[in-house]
This record gives sequence, C-alpha cells and structure tokens, in this order.
Amino acid sequence: MQGVIREFNLNSPFLFIIAGIIVLFVMAQSVFFLIKAWRQARELGISASVLKRVAGASAVFTIAPAIAILMGVFALTKFLGLPLPWLRLSVLGAVTYELPAATIAANVLGVPVSEGVTDASAYTTIAWVMTLGIMSGLIVITVFLKRIQGGIDSLKKRDARWGQIFIDALFLGMISAFMGLVFADIRSGLQGWIPVFVMIVSALLMLICGFFVRVLKVKWMEDYALPISMLGAMALAIPITGLLG
Repeated sequence: MQGVIREFNLNSPFLFIIAGIIVLFVMAQSVFFLIKAWRQARELGISASVLKRVAGASAVFTIAPAIAILMGVFALTKFLGLPLPWLRLSVLGAVTYELPAATIAANVLGVPVSEGVTDASAYTTIAWVMTLGIMSGLIVITVFLKRIQGGIDSLKKRDARWGQIFIDALFLGMISAFMGLVFADIRSGLQGWIPVFVMIVSALLMLICGFFVRVLKVKWMEDYALPISMLGAMALAIPITGLLG
C-alpha cells in the first residue's frame, strides 16, 4: 500500500518536542550549577546578601540580551518556523551569527526570506549551516584554549606593554566584526543609517550612566549601565526607525 506523504511543516509538533527536550536539559544544567555555585560560595564565607545582590544584578544584566534574542527569534520565525530559531538562540546561537547565516544559506538556495521554507531539504541545509558554523568556536576553545592562553601569558611576561596591545587588538578585531553589520547598508540611503544612529544613542546612554557613576557617585548604576544602554537603545530604535524609515 502506498504510504502517505505528509506536507513539510515548519512548526511540526515533533520539532517542538525535540527542541523542548534540549532546552529543558540545558535549563536543568543551569539550575544544577547555580545550586552548586551558591553552596560553594557559602562555604567560602560569602554572605547571602552579597550572593543575592550578585544574582539580582546578573538577572537584570540578562534582560537586554534576552530581548535582542527574542527579536532574532521573531525575525527567523518568518521563514524557519518557531522550533529551530527557539532552539538555536536559546542554547548556543547568537543573533549576530544566526541571522546572517540563515539569510545567506536561504539566498544560496533561492529561498525568499520573506516566505516560509516549504522544502525539507532546504530547511535541513539551513539548519546545518547555522549549526556547524557556530560549533567552530567550541572546538577552538576546547582544543586550543590552553595553548592560546599560555602564549598570551608568555607574551605578557616578556613584554607587558605588547601583551596588552595584543589583547586590545583582539578585542578591536571582534568589535570590527560587529561594526560591519552596523555599517553594512549605509549606501542604501538614510534607512541604512538607522543601525548607526541606534549605536550612537546606545553609546550616549552609556556615557550618561558613566557620568552618574563616576561624577555623581551613584554606585548602584555601575551594575546596570550596560542593560540600561541596551534597553534604552532598543526602545529608542522604534521612533528612530519610524522617523527615518
């Protein structure tokens, strides 16, 4: 008897189950190590009030990246459904990587990013591109981190100044990769400058927070300066886009 061929579904319950199992496993790991770290800190004599303050600051610090990740999930959901973006951006993926990787793979396959993927092979290819690319960082860290760290420490011992220059160069190289995304569309007109203006607003908000911390001695803001600048820039991105778009 001829089998029934089912239409490919981006939001298949099976995909939700697989993604849910993995996400729950990662969350269980987080809770496990949180409990272990809390107990270890208490054994070292760190007071509960200090731990609560650190945990609270860390929780607030995760809000801004979480909102950015949620926006990335919504952007990918348009043509990849919900399970895959939810899984990728909840566990290992980064918005700055997943969006370009998925878009480039879709363009190569001729899949319009404004429409949902209807072919299972195209969906699988995009998923592999998103997954294999991000794994390179894990492999490099696992295999070469000790050697890289040893080389940096050796350079600092020989010449502390050049060691610091090398670290700064690595940091600027990483920042340059993100800056490429910010300035990628500036030739397309005023709309292409929207990411640049949002970045400038975020920098100004960080300067304001720095003024409160350094000059006015508002010490509590030191832990929340980054979330404030990120969330503020995200909020102001809406009117900026409405004005320039």
